[in-house]
Amino acid sequence: MPIDAEKKHQLEDILSDNVSIMDTEDAEQDSGSFIIEEEAKEGFCVECKDQEAVVLCTSCNEAFCEVCYGMIHRTGKRATHKARKYATKMETKEEESKEEREKYTEENVDVKPQSLSTDINIGEIMENRAKYIPLRLQMEERKYLRLLEAALNVTEYTDKIDDASNMGKAKRIVNQIKELCAILTGIVLACDYKRGQELFADRSFEENEEFFQTIFEIGRRHKIMNPEKMRSAYGKLMYLLSDSMIPEVREMLGFDCVVPIKTVYNFLKERHGLKVLHEDIVLLATREIIPEGKTRPQIQAEIRRKEKSIEILSRKYQSKYLSADEIRHCLYSIGDNNAYLRANRDPCEKMIQYLEKLFDPKNDSSNEFSLSIASGNQGHRLSHDHETQYIYVNQTLKLWREILNDMFKLWTLADQDILSPSNPYRLSQTGQGLHRVQACPAISREMHRILFKAQKKAGIWIGSSVIHLGDKNVPNALMFIDKYNQVARILNPVCITLDRIDELAQNTGIRRLIETKFGTTDLCKKTILTDFFRFAFDGSGADNFYDAGSCIDGRLTSAWNWCSQIEKKPYFPIFLLAGFTGFDGGGW
Repeated sequence: MPIDAEKKHQLEDILSDNVSIMDTEDAEQDSGSFIIEEEAKEGFCVECKDQEAVVLCTSCNEAFCEVCYGMIHRTGKRATHKARKYATKMETKEEESKEEREKYTEENVDVKPQSLSTDINIGEIMENRAKYIPLRLQMEERKYLRLLEAALNVTEYTDKIDDASNMGKAKRIVNQIKELCAILTGIVLACDYKRGQELFADRSFEENEEFFQTIFEIGRRHKIMNPEKMRSAYGKLMYLLSDSMIPEVREMLGFDCVVPIKTVYNFLKERHGLKVLHEDIVLLATREIIPEGKTRPQIQAEIRRKEKSIEILSRKYQSKYLSADEIRHCLYSIGDNNAYLRANRDPCEKMIQYLEKLFDPKNDSSNEFSLSIASGNQGHRLSHDHETQYIYVNQTLKLWREILNDMFKLWTLADQDILSPSNPYRLSQTGQGLHRVQACPAISREMHRILFKAQKKAGIWIGSSVIHLGDKNVPNALMFIDKYNQVARILNPVCITLDRIDELAQNTGIRRLIETKFGTTDLCKKTILTDFFRFAFDGSGADNFYDAGSCIDGRLTSAWNWCSQIEKKPYFPIFLLAGFTGFDGGGW
């Protein structure tokens, strides 16, 4: 019997109740081949199979990586399971032989007392950080950055490429990339004719591969260190480079556009200068000078100490491979990272301090300043009593702090996910327009590690642990990075306003306004914070619970929703008096 006739006959049987659906499913399963799940290799996690196992659950008798163990054993009966450090058979034998040797040594040899070593290995910490810290741009590189920005501002790359109706995409991509390269060539010639002649006289795009790679790398590096710059141009650049990595396009183009981002670690390693990072004074040489609460002489003294530390390190470690200026440049680059952390991570720390100082999770005596919320009331999508909401807000702020602390690493992994030739994307309508939906394996793994770390510190976790990546909520790694860059833009204006209220109250008219509306300056601060902690963490901001709610990304969606309603708040005039101009850099 032909296959089509057989299917038709089967459908007729089901509709006429001659056979049950379960019978047909069994028949299909019997005829089809079974998918055999591949077992994890020895030493690897049984859940994800691609990470080294570090924990052995004695109850499950299975080995897990730290993240998978935490996710599976976080709640329910599995939370009571016992675990110990995992070791392979070979490692176990090595440990046993090592113990025997140590025992023999103790019995036969007089061992000298060991010198006390510090618990914190500064060199190791600084090396790990330096792997993800991009080098600050040199003066010559800044010229090329301006060229790139000018070229990207006039190109309509994404409009022409990301069009579902057009066909022959590979050819269009190649034409658009070559058009951008031609614009760059023209601008270089116009700015410096002699330099342009040296670069482009009688040479094709392929022969200038290194020049284009350098310019594109400068743009990527600059954006990581300055998230507020290149707001529209960066998206075009990354999508262009992502398309250039498609094998078919690469072959037609004839040259590679992508090279790894220059980092402090790689720069020092190539020049045999990693010992610079192992000196204790490197912390002093790269610290951020914070002026708050200090006199001018104190600030000047700190600046002199910092500059002196930089000079000591640059003189001590300069060599034929590494000049003193290059060492200074690396130290200033690490300092830039500290400045980034101060501007982006520290607002989370400030908000945590405000929460813990002004609110008591156990005391809900005042209804006016209660953090409790109820689903369906005033737009809230979550139902929490005062204590639960306090814990929920506290956990969210601490999670954001952890994410922003590792933001440079996440940005490097995002770069890796977007530009991977083996990670294709698809165009899809996400409800927010046409987007490139692309998997984010590297970022997903790191985010689950950060989440597990935050959950471990918290002990009890309120809300969902779902991380949206590569779906309609967070389509790709670029959108993920952009989303978490907003945290500082949301929190900074709130922190600045709260810090300036006491200063504003010195003006008689403003003090009268505050006393009339709120009572005192402290009550004014508490009113702002109560509203923020209730409405910016209530699961609102989307059409359904899946898109917002208490999931990891939904927490940020709720905060943005609060921002969009700020002008309706009774305390909005206080924000304006404190110099507030908007959460996204725009004016009112």
